[in-house]
Amino acid sequence: MKRLAVLTLAFALALPAAPAAADTPTSCAVTLDCTAEDINRMTMNERLTFVRAMQSGHGAELGVSDSWRNIEGVITFFRDKGLGAPGTWVSYVDAGIVEGIERGLAIARDPSADDFGNPGSQLWADYITGSHPNRAAHDRAWSLAEQASTEHGVALAEGHGQYATAVEERFYLFSETYRWALRNRPVGLDLLLVYGWLIDPGLAGQRIPFYDWFTDVRESAPSYRGCEMAYGFAQLHPIEGVFGFAGLFLSYVTSLFEAYSAEGVPTPAGQHPPRPVGSGPNG
Repeated sequence: MKRLAVLTLAFALALPAAPAAADTPTSCAVTLDCTAEDINRMTMNERLTFVRAMQSGHGAELGVSDSWRNIEGVITFFRDKGLGAPGTWVSYVDAGIVEGIERGLAIARDPSADDFGNPGSQLWADYITGSHPNRAAHDRAWSLAEQASTEHGVALAEGHGQYATAVEERFYLFSETYRWALRNRPVGLDLLLVYGWLIDPGLAGQRIPFYDWFTDVRESAPSYRGCEMAYGFAQLHPIEGVFGFAGLFLSYVTSLFEAYSAEGVPTPAGQHPPRPVGSGPNG
């Protein structure tokens, strides 16, 4: 009998351990402890579920239930175009961004929480808990957090031997221009006032509602449209005499204003969206 028990124990020990249950997008949104590598293994559809669940869960608790809808638009574009398979440059960059948001929520809930080595985590926490007195302050805080998370994602990709293709570089350039527009609202509006008439006769007069539409992080449609446009651009044509991100911004505006006009004016000219944008619990 004793020999049988020993043999049974030996057999049990020889069996391979049952694999741990894989993290799901929903469980990650609850625990907020999935790493960039975990996120890299997710499909784009799973990441979309993850981001939405974070917003409707802990995000709603912290007053930021719709602060990453534009990220939803980008992920939806990747999904629809079959981009961002696990292990690719796009996947790692996106994973860095999503991880930063996740850990930002975790730190906002518990300031002692680990940032997972993602420089964007603390900036996202600052954005979530901070007070943003106006649209420009809100957009700047959001942009700085995403910039840090994005750069971390690029570093992750390169650390795994993944580098952007020429098309992906163009796409990345658009994302950089978008973040520039978020950080530089007064400058961007001045550019549209001065140069808008070269793009469209009605742009200067509609520059504020257009800018609000383009940079509204609560909406997925503008980011999806921007992704389509950026991914398809073979060549940019900056307005003569305007260089750097300002020139690129005006180049992108040409197509974006067409998309905006096709959808109609979402807010009256000269007004900001009617409700606070991601002001956090103290905003």
